[in-house]
Amino acid sequence: MFGSLFSLPEVACIAGKRQATQVYLPSDDSQRSVSGRGTLAAVLAVVLLLGFSSMLRAQTDCLGCHADKTMQDAAGNSVGVDADTFHASIHGSLSCTDCHTSIKQYPHPDHIVAVKCETCHTEQAKGITGSVHASASAHPCTSCHGDAHTIFPKSDARSAVYPLNIPRTCGNCHSDPALAKKYGLQNVFSVYMDSIHGYAVSKEGLLVAANCMSCHGSHNILSHKDPKSPTYKANIPNTCGTCHGGVMAEYTTGVHGKAVAGGNLNAPVCSDCHTAHAILQPTLADFRMQSTPICGSCHKGRFATYQDTFHSQLGLLGGYVETARCWDCHGAHNILPESDPNSPVNPANLIKTCGRCHADANASFVKYQPHANPRNRKLNPALYFTRFFMNLLLWSVLGFFSLHTLLWFIRAKREQGKRGPAEGENHD
Repeated sequence: MFGSLFSLPEVACIAGKRQATQVYLPSDDSQRSVSGRGTLAAVLAVVLLLGFSSMLRAQTDCLGCHADKTMQDAAGNSVGVDADTFHASIHGSLSCTDCHTSIKQYPHPDHIVAVKCETCHTEQAKGITGSVHASASAHPCTSCHGDAHTIFPKSDARSAVYPLNIPRTCGNCHSDPALAKKYGLQNVFSVYMDSIHGYAVSKEGLLVAANCMSCHGSHNILSHKDPKSPTYKANIPNTCGTCHGGVMAEYTTGVHGKAVAGGNLNAPVCSDCHTAHAILQPTLADFRMQSTPICGSCHKGRFATYQDTFHSQLGLLGGYVETARCWDCHGAHNILPESDPNSPVNPANLIKTCGRCHADANASFVKYQPHANPRNRKLNPALYFTRFFMNLLLWSVLGFFSLHTLLWFIRAKREQGKRGPAEGENHD
């Protein structure tokens, strides 16, 4: 290649000719000045030419063997290099020995020292050292970025860490049953791809859609139990808020956001309601049907009373997705206490809130109690005694007729015994 265009004597000759041209300048002072500058330029030219020539010669010499894509080392690993792809890659401007520093001559040993990416990528290497991937692979860099000879910038669609390619890159490990068993991982790749984020990436091709790196980071990926991790529970609102800014602003002003900000990690964050990977579009029937039990996982008492109501029974028996769920009345993110004037369940706002579904809602209509507890005599005395009377009446009627049926059966048996065998029966 270009490395063979100039030999060392030829480079020296070119430099010498450039110096010689300075002798015929008219002024001695200017001659010495220009001659000095010419000498410096010549030296720099020699250095650059030597470096460029050396780099290209090294690539040419190495590719003389390694251009064979079927080439393997003693362990059976591929050591073939596609020359065109390598030259187009982010490392294409480097000499082979810039990375393979242990190779000093040809032929080189069969077993060479592993390449140390941290020589150039110091900060990234520091991040990996303290991450969950530190011991996950013998060479974590190439596990994600691919073969070192085919690495492209992350803005290049050919890159393994291009935003649209990241889910599949991470999925190479996080969908592997053997690795999942070894490290106790969940197969989150498939559920992510079916989620609203995965759909936006794989089907819509949206570069701004959340991928693995958007939430977990790139190199310094930490366990969700680590307080420094972006997926630590207290940090999740800010992590999701990098994309969902409007929702985050609503959440932080609500009772849940204030509780988390105050250090109460029992309060729900984004992933408690939407999950982490299998995130559904909130308008879908599947999400609406599962939303109430999600709220009920924390608000067990309220959930139990809701299940006794018309709203819940209609939803469970008929599967109607239009039936009012928790967030239809209380709001989704900016949830406020009933005493707050801005709360949709504040007494002053109930007509408007109920009127979203019931156009004829009035002051009498909103007296309906969506969480009435018939077991609490103090809070709901009328409902408590009504339930008590109805249950007493029900069990009395059932008990009376059960006893009546039993006595009737006993009487029938006795009368049958008194009459003897029925006519027409055969006797031995």
